[in-house]
Amino acid sequence: MVFNPGLEPGDIITNDKLTDIFGCSSQGGMRRSKKTNTLVLISNHDILNNPYNDRWIGNIFHYTGMGMEGDQSLDFKQNKTLANSKNNPNLGVFLFEVFEPKKYVYVGEVELADRIYQEKQRDANSINRNVWIFPLKLKDNYLPPVIPKETLDDLISKRENYVKQLTDEELIERAKNSIGLPGERQVTAKQYERNPYVCELVKRRAKGVCQLCKKEAPFKNKKREPYLETHHIKPLSKEGKDTIDNTVALCPNCHIRLHVLNDLEDIEKLNINKSDKI
Repeated sequence: MVFNPGLEPGDIITNDKLTDIFGCSSQGGMRRSKKTNTLVLISNHDILNNPYNDRWIGNIFHYTGMGMEGDQSLDFKQNKTLANSKNNPNLGVFLFEVFEPKKYVYVGEVELADRIYQEKQRDANSINRNVWIFPLKLKDNYLPPVIPKETLDDLISKRENYVKQLTDEELIERAKNSIGLPGERQVTAKQYERNPYVCELVKRRAKGVCQLCKKEAPFKNKKREPYLETHHIKPLSKEGKDTIDNTVALCPNCHIRLHVLNDLEDIEKLNINKSDKI
């Protein structure tokens, strides 16, 4: 009988708790436990300290094998255990993902879904090498747990900051060796139901002119109306109100500028310009 850890997909636990539940080592990405007859797989998405390119494609998780430097071997430690896991029906294989330090997100019990294959990845020394990829699916065809959109956005931001530090030569080489299929995941996001009366009134009072740069809308929509976007000066996510006094009409360029820069001078200017009434 396969070990039951008593966890639900999406549960977040500490490394100490994980070690206690499975009776495994507290280190490494592939942790074998003879005590519970399990193999715990950890996918750490910290690009600064983890060279592996693990990713979801549909409902299949493409998990990189064991070995931080040089070509990986299927005969090496837990690579062999996972490769032969279908021949050991009593072995439980459990997957966790780490997006933030010390937070282990339980994905569920997994099994090999397809043929193991090789691809090129960088190792811990940024040298190209051959790695083994294990396509995994959740048992009983369950879907992977969704994550908050903020978690994915933070992960993408960290990767973008890391990439900015690479030289042109490194970027060219990595771009050439990139895998064609992008990773994908299901996320949850909070969406606010904006007051349509406030949105329409704010756009009318702007009279087709951006309330930040004071230029006319860059184009007209299919109804031949000047295209402007509504923006909350104090974001709804930070307890801003969906009211006329907190809402302005902006051209797309200024709208993006505010979200990217969040410049205090821009915000002050909007608080002055919002007094323009119809």
